Amino acid sequence: MNNINYEYRTGIGTDIHRLIEGKPLKLGGILIPFEKGLLAHSDGDVALHAVIDAIAGAAGLGDIGMLFPDTDPQFKDIDSKELVLKVKEYIEHKNWEIVNVDVTITAEEPKLGQYKAQMKRCIASLLGIDFLDVNVKAKTNEGLGETGQGLAISAMAAVLLRRKIKRSL
Repeated sequence: MNNINYEYRTGIGTDIHRLIEGKPLKLGGILIPFEKGLLAHSDGDVALHAVIDAIAGAAGLGDIGMLFPDTDPQFKDIDSKELVLKVKEYIEHKNWEIVNVDVTITAEEPKLGQYKAQMKRCIASLLGIDFLDVNVKAKTNEGLGETGQGLAISAMAAVLLRRKIKRSL
């Protein structure tokens, strides 16, 4: 007789990038109207990068830098949505499924409240999970540090993964 149990793992991811003039701002997989964007090897989407790091960590895959090194030209200016899909494919090969994702984006500007639902929808769609299983929060740093001074945007994400384990009784 077989009994199906689940194994659960959590992961946490963070990212921060400097804001620069003349680059589009992408956060949570969507384009945000703003005069500055994020300096990075890829498109700089700190929210998706934090999600990737959280998923990779929970699945024991290392981190975003190991999976998609910034020294590799194939990732230059890549859309971070493509990287999310790649990490999702990696974990599915190991029979992991994403239970939920919680993302916090910290930025003084622009104000992100009106974009949170779009980001949730995009992240849920990329990960193949329900809209209600994704949460996006927007915070400021109350004027403190590089983020608080409007020089950078940062993000943190937490994820819960689950996979079935067959155990004989």
